[in-house]
Amino acid sequence: MPSNSLARAATARIQVLAPAGELDFLDTQSLVLPVPVTPLEAWNIIHKQPLPGLKLAFWLRDAMSALFGVKRVGGFSGQQRADVKTGDMLDFFLVEAASDQLLTLTARDRHLDVMTCVCCNSGVLSLTTSVVTHTLFGRIYMLPVRPAHKLIVSQSLKRLQKELEQRRAAGR
Repeated sequence: MPSNSLARAATARIQVLAPAGELDFLDTQSLVLPVPVTPLEAWNIIHKQPLPGLKLAFWLRDAMSALFGVKRVGGFSGQQRADVKTGDMLDFFLVEAASDQLLTLTARDRHLDVMTCVCCNSGVLSLTTSVVTHTLFGRIYMLPVRPAHKLIVSQSLKRLQKELEQRRAAGR
């Protein structure tokens, strides 16, 4: 990404669970948008067809986590939403904020809290995930999730960019 795009991404109003020093995981990935989209439109495109292996990963996550009393989440449904508002559920996430520039989602349990923030600002989309763990299980859970999450988001943003470039080429 060009440095001026990084500067624009840095000024985006992303939301995180806590100050950076208090987070157990923080990942922000961005892309320059070839066409304008809202955060919800981007979310819909990313999740309309899950990445290969993601369904299995969520099945394994649910099977293992259930042994420790963690609620099953089932993964992403692929359901497309025309709009959401604060308090709605978007798959297993609670919508904390929704606007034309920001979509903030949380999932909280006794082991950890997760916040995902999708921000579209100045032609740049930033997807930020922050996590605060509360228990030993939460910290152990994050060991495989850290690298997997970064890879999943990276691949998802590549797919999003490809879809948006096709839209631009088609004049939509």
